[in-house]
Amino acid sequence: MIVLGVILLIIGFIATIPILLTVGIVLLIVGLALEVLGSTGRAVGGRRHYY
Repeated sequence: MIVLGVILLIIGFIATIPILLTVGIVLLIVGLALEVLGSTGRAVGGRRHYY
């Protein structure tokens, strides 16, 4: 999810498409939040790790 967010962020920035920038930022933030929660040992959505 983090990688997809970064890819969409870069494509949106290069192509100047605002919706891709927004979706990329949202995916990046959600991916980082899930990564932090998973690394602290807290199960999110029934899963302990998100790969």
